[in-house]
Order: sequence, then C-alpha cells, then structure tokens
Amino acid sequence: MAESVELPSRLAILPFRNKVLLPGAIIRIRCTSPSSVKLVEQELWQREEKGLIGILPVRDSAETATVASSLSQGLGTDTVERNPKGQLGFPDAHKHEGKNAQEVIHWHNRGVAARALHLSRGVEKPSGRVTYIVVLEGLCRFNVQELSTRGTYYTARITSLDMTKTEMEQIEQDPDFMALSRQFKATATELISVLEQKQKTGGRTKVLLETVPVHKLADIFVASFEISFEEQLSMLDSVDVKVRISKATELVDRHLQSIRVAEKITQKVEGQLSKSQKEFLLRQQMRAIKEELGDNDDDEDDLAALERKMQGAGMPSNIWKHAQRELRRLKKMQPQQPGYNSSRVYLELLADLPWQKASEEHELDLKAAKERLDTDHYGLVKVKQRIIEYLAVRKLKPDARGPVLCFVGPPGVGKTSLASSIAAALGRKFIRISLGGVKDEADIRGHRRTYIGSMPGRLIEGLKRVAVNNPVMLLDEIDKTGSDVRGDPASALLEVLDPEQNKTFNDHYLNVPYDLSKVIFVATANRIQPIPPPLLDRMEVIELPGYTPEEKLKIAMQHLIPRVLDQHGLNSDFLQIPEAMVNIVIQRYTREAGVRNLERKLAALARAAAVTVAEQEEAVPLSKDVQRLGPPLLESRIADGAEVEMEVIPMSVNNHDISSAFKVSSPLIVDEAMLEKVLGPPRYDDRETAERVANPGVSVGLVWTAVGGEVQFVEATAMVGKGDLHLTGQLGDVIKESAQIALTWVRARATELNLVTAENSNLLEGRDIHVHFPAGAVPKDGPSAGVTLVTSLVSLFSQKRVRADTAMTGEMTLRGLVLPVGGIKDKVLAAHRYGIKRVILPERNLKDLVEVPSHVLSSLEIILAKRMEDVLEQAFEGGCPWRIHSKL
Repeated sequence: MAESVELPSRLAILPFRNKVLLPGAIIRIRCTSPSSVKLVEQELWQREEKGLIGILPVRDSAETATVASSLSQGLGTDTVERNPKGQLGFPDAHKHEGKNAQEVIHWHNRGVAARALHLSRGVEKPSGRVTYIVVLEGLCRFNVQELSTRGTYYTARITSLDMTKTEMEQIEQDPDFMALSRQFKATATELISVLEQKQKTGGRTKVLLETVPVHKLADIFVASFEISFEEQLSMLDSVDVKVRISKATELVDRHLQSIRVAEKITQKVEGQLSKSQKEFLLRQQMRAIKEELGDNDDDEDDLAALERKMQGAGMPSNIWKHAQRELRRLKKMQPQQPGYNSSRVYLELLADLPWQKASEEHELDLKAAKERLDTDHYGLVKVKQRIIEYLAVRKLKPDARGPVLCFVGPPGVGKTSLASSIAAALGRKFIRISLGGVKDEADIRGHRRTYIGSMPGRLIEGLKRVAVNNPVMLLDEIDKTGSDVRGDPASALLEVLDPEQNKTFNDHYLNVPYDLSKVIFVATANRIQPIPPPLLDRMEVIELPGYTPEEKLKIAMQHLIPRVLDQHGLNSDFLQIPEAMVNIVIQRYTREAGVRNLERKLAALARAAAVTVAEQEEAVPLSKDVQRLGPPLLESRIADGAEVEMEVIPMSVNNHDISSAFKVSSPLIVDEAMLEKVLGPPRYDDRETAERVANPGVSVGLVWTAVGGEVQFVEATAMVGKGDLHLTGQLGDVIKESAQIALTWVRARATELNLVTAENSNLLEGRDIHVHFPAGAVPKDGPSAGVTLVTSLVSLFSQKRVRADTAMTGEMTLRGLVLPVGGIKDKVLAAHRYGIKRVILPERNLKDLVEVPSHVLSSLEIILAKRMEDVLEQAFEGGCPWRIHSKL
C-alpha cells in the first residue's frame, strides 16, 4: 500500500473521461493519442520509478448540469476559464478522438496523484504508431490551483489535500471517528465473509483490514465496486475523513445487500430445481414398480391426454365426429399393430391444427404501415401504393375476400420482404412456402394415408407450425413448379387460391375439409409466362422492375452496408465505404436488376477489412524491464473518445496479473485501389458499347430476361457462299423466324435503300450471311429483336456504322410495321444502366413509359417508331445518306 508521499508543486495532468481514480486503487490504461503518449514518455518512461502524474476527471459538456464544485482563488486567468458550474473549461485547447475540437472540456478541480507500477511500450503494425500500457496506483488527493500547457499535454499547480500525521493522530481520538471506523470495519468484514463463502477467497483482503488505516480502506473498497461517475466524484471530493468513511460504509452496505438478494434468488431457483428432480425420481420409481406388477397403463394415459387435447382443439362438429370414430378405433388397437402409429399421428395432427385459433389483429394504422414499408424498402412507389390500398380495404371491411397479390420481378428486388411487411402491418403471423422445383401434387394436397410415409401437404403443415388459421402465407417462386407423372402442383393451387373454393380445401391426408378462406395468400414469381393462365387469372400481378443506379446507391447506404457490417462483426469505426466507391461498384462491377450481387461485392470488402482488423489486433508490445503480463481481469472499460482505455484492478488480483491486449482504433476507408485489389479489375466500363459497335454490321438491342432487362448486341457478317443464312447464339424458334423476316425485308428493299444497283438486284449473290448473338451460353427467344436484326443487316450491306449511343427494341412485320413488345420498363432501365443515351421504341409502347421513373426518362432520348424506315432514319448518324433515290 502506498505510504505518504511529498507532492511536487506542479504535476503533469492526464485526463480521465467520465472515470475517477481513487487513492489506493490500481488501474491499467492504454495511451494512444499523441498528447497522452508524450506525457507518459516525458514524465514516466524517462524518469522510471521517480515519475508522478496527476489524474484529473473530465466530463462531457452535455453532462455538466448535475455537478457543482468550486476552485480556490488562485486559479490562473490567462489559460483557464471559470465554468458557472465550478468546472474548468478549455475551449479549443484539447481534442479527444471522436470529439469536436470546438467543444469545451470540463475539468474537475480535484484529482489524485499517481505513480506507475508497470510500463509497457508497444508499436502497432503496420502504422508504426507508438502506444503505452501503464499500470497506475493512486496515492493522494490534490487540489488544482492553476492549469497550463506544456507542449501537447497539461500541467497543473497543485496543493495536497492529505492530512498531516499530527492532524490524523488528533482525529483518531475523536469519538465520532472511532464509531464510524468500527461501523465501516464491521460492514466490510461482513462483506468479506460473504465473498469468502461464495468465491473461496478473501485472505488478502482480511490482511488489509488489519494493516491499512480506515480512511485509506474506504477508498480501496469503493474503488472495487461498480458505482456511477457522480458517486465516484463525490467520493473523490470527500476530503473530510469522517464524511469519506460514512459514504464508504453506505456503498459497502449497498453492495452487501445486492449480493444477499442475488443469493436469495439463486437459492430459490435451486430449490425449485431440486423439487423437480425429486418428482422425476419418484415417477421413475413408480414406472419401475408398475412394470414389475405388469400394470403398465402409460398408453392409456397418453390416449386420455390426446383426447383432452382434441376436445380443446375447437373442431367443427362434423370433423369432431370423424375424429371420435378414429379415436375409438385407435383405443381398440394394440400398440404393436401396424396401423397404430399412423392413426395416432393423424389424430395428433387434427388436435394440433388451428381450427378456431386466430391471431388477434390490431387496429390497422395506415400511416405506420406506410412508414414501415418506406423503412424496409427504398423506391417501389407504385407497389407500396397498391399495398396501402389493399390494407385500406382490409381496414374498412376486415372479412373482405381480397385479391391474391402476385409480385413479379427479377431476383433481389424485395418481393419476399414485401410480403413479410404486409404481415407485420396486419399484425398477423407470416409463413413462407417455397414452391421452386415442386413437381408432386402431393406437396400441395398431401398424400393419402394408405401410403407408407404419408404426410400432409405443405399448406396444412405450415398452418400447424404457425398455430393460427389466419396467417399471411407466401407462395414463393410460384412460376417454378413443374409437372410429371405424379401430377401438376399448379393445378392443385387453383383450389387454394380461389376464394370460392378454398373454404372447403380438401387435403388428401386430412381427408376432411379445412377452411383456408381466412388465410391471406401472397405469391412471388420471376416471370409470368410459365404460370398457367387459369392460375394467373386468380391472382393480381404487381410487377417489380429493377432498380436504377441512383436507387441502388440509396439502398446500399441505408440498408446493405449496415447489414453487411453487422454480419461480419464490424462497424463504422472499423470500415467506411464512401458513396463514391459504392457508385463505382454499381457502375463497374454489377449490372443486375436487383441488389443481391451488389450485397455480395460489399460483403467481399467487409471480409477484406475483417482480415486487416484481425491482423492489427495481433500487435505485440515491447517491454521495458517488465515481465509479461497475463490474464484475467474485469471487463475492459473504454473511455469515450479513445483517449485512454482503462479497467479497475480488483483487490484480489496481483499487480503482475495484467492483460496487455491491444485494440484497433483507426478505421479502414475503401478507395479505388482497394476495390481493384479485392474485387478484381472492373467488369464493365462506359466504352463497351462504342467499342463493340465500331464496325459495320453490329447493332444494339434491348431484351427482357428473368433477371431484368439486358443489352444484347447483334453481329452480322458476310462471306463467300451460296446465299444461305446462318444463325448462332442458342436461339429459339421465334427469334430465328425474326431473323428470316428481317433478311427478307432487307432483300425486298435493297434497291430502294441503295444497297444494290438495279442491274445486280440479288443482295445475296455469291455470299452467305452469318448473324450471331453473343453470350451464346444464354438461351434467347422472342420477337422483339426484329428491328435490331434489320438495322444490323442494313449496316452490314451499306458498310455504315450504327450509332454507339443508340439501342432499340420492337417486333416487325414483313411490310415493315413496328409492333409493340413487352418489358419496356425493364429494357429502358437496362439501357440507362449501360450508359446508353438514345432508345428507339415502337410507337404503340408510348403508354408503357408512364411506369419508367422520371429521372431515368430525363436522362434518355426516347424515339418512337411506327415503321422500319423510322428506325433506320434514327439508328445511323445523319439519317440514311445512301438513300439518294429512295422511294421511302
């Protein structure tokens, strides 16, 4: 224990934010800021065992209202501001990490002088930053007379607040002091006895009670408790030893009472456990006695419990009669009979199904539902509006048979999460049933009980899991069901989704009607085409197109990055991804309709940051005449602003038993170099279209796929041959016919387009034409490439290049009419993602542009074409200069 020391008139000051060091307490700190590192080097490291520093509490400016203390009249006015609340304020004087430099730091006017028990110097890799781990012991209180700066840290002119030996001898004769000391020692002894019984320790603490003066014991005991910052300051300000001992007695007694309450609760819980164990043992003995007597009636007990459960299930009367017949049959069977288990499982299913149990809907708050949709999903304005309309109807007429909503769109646009948002807004339970790859009708309707291993369908099984008859049920990937010899699941869904029929849905396993009319069904699909027309007729299709780059950026910053950081055990203190870098990832690494691929790229950056953080945490400190410090200690408490990291060392821990683990403090900011290192070279760039359209015979088309719109290049070339047409690129029948129609149209108008002379009117004489659609591994079909094919052929024969900033879509007829096509919104968004500036669309698709976001339309030049001649006029720079004598 520290003895009385003579303090110098000036001490270097180390601030502790919202933390107090009391005399006699031992604390470990890690100094990382330049000011604290400089202080330790000059005042402790260089002076070795002779160094003393002052520990002065500081508090955040927002927390100064409850603290009042005073300073003596000797405070300097040149460097110190007097705070109305009795604190010392230094504007712009000291900047803690993570705090604004303009904030006023409020210093307490009393502190504790401390000396270093251990010093350890470390160097972080790879930054090379020097850090210090210091173990300090509090010695005595002092009062601040004047604060000033010395380089990057503070010093203070101080006066000691400790009593002299003579004063201490006088006060020890005071009857009040003697009574307080006896009371404190009695309470402390009682606390030590409780801790000794609980932890089997306390020998060293008993020695302290016998050898250390009471006024020092008060500080030591209080320092080992979890108390508030205000209570710590109050203890620090207790210069009068009688006041100090009185406060310490109160805190020790409070700690003792909390331990006793915890022990009482523990004993009560242990008593209940022992009672349960006793009952279990008696039941086991009873079962053994019954087996010896041959009077084993467990099965009868189980059947009685099953019957009670069935009675409480609330089955309709006709189903209850059916269940009773099955139960009577089961009671007559022996457990060894083949059908016993199947009948019992069947009755348990009947008892478990929610025949009458429904989740109670709370009052629908449309405003709250809209806020939740906006929080969970960015954009999708029309989709959200339709959901709000759906909820509004449910609010006005709760028993209304609303339509079955079917969200159709590419992967990663939020279809499934929209369904869960509907369930949350209604206050209902949510269950998802995946139909992807389902080919057996029994997955919907269940197996008949005559089969071995029969089970109910997915709908009945799902209702059993949620245990209510009115959940929101999501039928996911409804377009991916198949059919084979076992039946057609899509046809089985016709009854499920028809509100006139699903009141008496008949599952083959149940073999009794079940009412599905209270279930709210929501479906999702990537494409409409595979869904059978009768099933599609029972649903209201709501299309979710892909996101624009601007929407993706907002989604990434608001939703994806926080989620990715959380999934990888990081936060913004470790990794920061600026908006500009997210924009580069969107433009150069992902060109999808949804955001799933974008999330994968962000996760790759988070994994790279996790490796960097883990490596930084392994920095090894260099020791100076100090043995290696080991575990264990109390949980580390980090000071706000990362000026110092500190933990109080309990009395039972040896001074050498101190951990020297380091923590990472500098965040990793993603830049372009890190993007290329982690994600590789960019996959896309803005020059791609211009480079691929550099030669005649290439045009840019727009296509629709299951994952959103895409840009498709069409390449045509001629070679010596017999006038044949070759098509490659894994094309379907429809697109092959479109290519034949395009070639026929070009040949019929070759003279008018000035592609051949009147004497030699055969465009294909002596040559073959080869048309290729790149990305040959991807199947392609559909009529919307007609205008693109014609433009490519005209470019080839005329040797004129198509404009690189122009893309097109549209079906054409033999007469040259441009017919409307589908997927306009997805195609226009794809053109926007690829950086295309002009889009040629069929004139009759004008109405579909209403669905395209206005900011996308404003960045594009939309050209409407009625005939093929309009397309050619716009596809080439300067129109068609080779049509000198054209009759078009």
